[in-house]
Amino acid sequence: MSKSGKAWVFGDNIDTDVLAPGLYMKGPLKVLAAHCLEAVDPNFASKVEQDDVIVGGENFGIGSSREQAVQALQYLGVQTLIAKSFAGIFFRNALNFGVVALVCAEVDKITPGDQISSDPELGTITNHTTSETYACDPLPEQLLAMVMDGGLVDHLEIRLANKEVAS
Repeated sequence: MSKSGKAWVFGDNIDTDVLAPGLYMKGPLKVLAAHCLEAVDPNFASKVEQDDVIVGGENFGIGSSREQAVQALQYLGVQTLIAKSFAGIFFRNALNFGVVALVCAEVDKITPGDQISSDPELGTITNHTTSETYACDPLPEQLLAMVMDGGLVDHLEIRLANKEVAS
């Protein structure tokens, strides 16, 4: 499940209004995603690449409960989020959409552009640029299974299909 990508490092209290600006909420996801994080990095949406990693400080995803904050990141190719802490609803939204979200006390050691991979099952993050490994909170088995299945809806569809097959 581990993927490697370039680190995009942001500070504390990155809120969902910065991730999914309200001005663009009524438009298509493509337009919303084009404005993701522009208030803190105007070049983010045009420069982020598939499997790049978002690294945040405290309270990443604070603010409203809008699912579009995670969807915008996912649309741009982000599949892994690492932060000192996450807002509760944002954290669960990330997992529900199949995005890995890991809590790591050592995120301050990661600098922009570092090549990062994670192992959510073991609870480790590897910084390939510095050859360091950081401990993070491993995802519980049931949440890891949900993320590996692609998120909550896909996970439930798989479970229901398996139940039907077993019946």
